[in-house]
Amino acid sequence: MTALPPQPLSPLDGRYRSAVLGLGDHLSEAGLNRARVQVEVEWLLYLTSHRMFGSSPLTDEQARQLRSLADDFGQAEIDRLAELEATTKHDVKAVEYLVRERLHALGLDRIAELTHFAATSEDINNLSYALTVNAAVAQVWLPAFRAVIAELRAQAVQYRDDAMLARTHGQPATPTTMGKELAVFVHRLERLRAQIEKTEYLGKFSGATGTFAAHLVADPEADWPRVSREFVESLGLGWNPLTTQIESHDWQAELYSRISHANRVLHNLCTDVWTYISLGYFRQTPEPGATGSSTMPHKVNPIRFENAEANLELSSAVLDSLASTLVTSRLQRDLTDSTTQRNIGVGLGHSLLALDNIQRGLAQVSLDREALAADLDLNWEVLAEAIQTVIRAEVTAGRSTISDPYALLKELTRGKRVDHEALTAFVDGLDIGQAAKNRLLALTPAAYTGLASELVDRL
Repeated sequence: MTALPPQPLSPLDGRYRSAVLGLGDHLSEAGLNRARVQVEVEWLLYLTSHRMFGSSPLTDEQARQLRSLADDFGQAEIDRLAELEATTKHDVKAVEYLVRERLHALGLDRIAELTHFAATSEDINNLSYALTVNAAVAQVWLPAFRAVIAELRAQAVQYRDDAMLARTHGQPATPTTMGKELAVFVHRLERLRAQIEKTEYLGKFSGATGTFAAHLVADPEADWPRVSREFVESLGLGWNPLTTQIESHDWQAELYSRISHANRVLHNLCTDVWTYISLGYFRQTPEPGATGSSTMPHKVNPIRFENAEANLELSSAVLDSLASTLVTSRLQRDLTDSTTQRNIGVGLGHSLLALDNIQRGLAQVSLDREALAADLDLNWEVLAEAIQTVIRAEVTAGRSTISDPYALLKELTRGKRVDHEALTAFVDGLDIGQAAKNRLLALTPAAYTGLASELVDRL
């Protein structure tokens, strides 16, 4: 068998690449290295702008040219870092050397020793991950998440008055509306969106064991915690003042747990929509030229929601693993996080792919109101709850002498189909007040939806 040309191992970088491309700009190795270059450059500019160790501020043009190493980071820089790392066998050291090369090209060798000054690799890495994850979530994942919520919200409003049979435990139950059921998901997802948007992206910059030891020896008079805080916050991050060599990753665990929670709510949405499709409540619009089944031409399979289910499960598996492992580091440092954090993009990628499928799937379904109405008309027994509740109220008010309303309705309806005529005859014979009887006689399964429509306004 002939060997294939080099192939992507992950479907995220192969079959589904176009759906997750935006994440690669931030959570790839190149995206991480670009952020590392940014942090190294900004630290050097901070030191010089504060005239530390006898340095002087760079001119605006020098600062612009130095920052362009990150701003214009591209294939040339990617290739050069690969060459440097082949020698250094250390990814962050390679970044330091790349920055030094730019300083030399700009005639700034006099400040070269301020590159990576008093910094451990984790000072650079933790800030770089915070920057890249923040950008990936804010610029790529959250917009896709919001788009799904917006589509659900629109459909909740559109179908707010469309009564349908509920199916608690999979059995016919008190009717609701399709809009209200979709609104429940909107409400759940909006809460999670707000929590994810409030994520605190933290960073540290305090040396090899978080003590500022090298910093203090280099300049005993400097207020190094203040310097650290100013620098971290200048990058748009929150400052973590108490760490070991690493930033403790608690903010990452919180973020990934919340996104995983959102995945599971979306998974619940997918299984419900899939079930509504199988019941005929939703009809799918076939895509022109698409094949539903290789052997059954009539089929329009709910593949968008099935694909989303699988990707949400994969995403949560990765994100849950990250959340549980990143919060532990042996003593002051071990390298387990170096490996796990390189899979952040995998976890978010499967979630993003699922969001893409859900968005497409929701756009391809429409409500079959006739199917909803027919199902309701076959299940008049769901009014048993209303009847026994009204009888209880009548007994309490002294307008009925019925001894056990629940048992009475249980005998009539449990495990049975009761049609309109039989239920009407039953209500006519009840020992209750006429006003209550008239309300029950006017009731239909389609009208027995309580405040379902109004509850959509809670959004």
